[in-house]
Amino acid sequence: MKRIVILISGRGSNMQAMVEAGLPVAAVISNRAGAAGLNYAAARGIETAVVAHRGYATREAFDAALAQAIDAYRPDLVALAGFMRILGGGFVLRYQGRMLNIHPSLLPAFPGLDTHARALAAGVKLHGASVHFVTAELDHGPIIIQAAVPVLPHDDEAALAARVLAGEHRIYPLAVRWFLEGKLVIENGVVRVEGDHPQQLYAP
Repeated sequence: MKRIVILISGRGSNMQAMVEAGLPVAAVISNRAGAAGLNYAAARGIETAVVAHRGYATREAFDAALAQAIDAYRPDLVALAGFMRILGGGFVLRYQGRMLNIHPSLLPAFPGLDTHARALAAGVKLHGASVHFVTAELDHGPIIIQAAVPVLPHDDEAALAARVLAGEHRIYPLAVRWFLEGKLVIENGVVRVEGDHPQQLYAP
């Protein structure tokens, strides 16, 4: 059976979406002992672990400890779900081709933080979320699937974020399932899904 390790830093709502979709989550690991998502996972019989980044003097030392914790579960896939640490190049290379992330924008637009505020400030009419393979360049790996939502005239950050999050919860489990089923093919940096599955979702 395939195995997923999910990395979180907070409530882990995308982790919850994967668990509720019946995906084979072997463990949930957080860099914060107080992450609410750990309680959710533990209550469902999923193993949890904490690798606290503040306990390590360098990023490299933290990355090494995190990799050791991940590898103990022998995962086929590592899924970042609100994991708020930038991972070093060596760590990314270790899991190259089997680590996914979800980002709250229609990449390549608005990489990094504060995506909803930046989308509102830019006046874009569509915003959304992207699931992508993780590469050494932040929020820049090959895109698997995107969810697009309208930016409405009276939106504030909270309203827009809630609409995007609902889209995230739909597309991340899909992307993970495609990966586990061996349906993802990368050609010249572009991901296609065998079987002609739609790689975009438009939410109301």
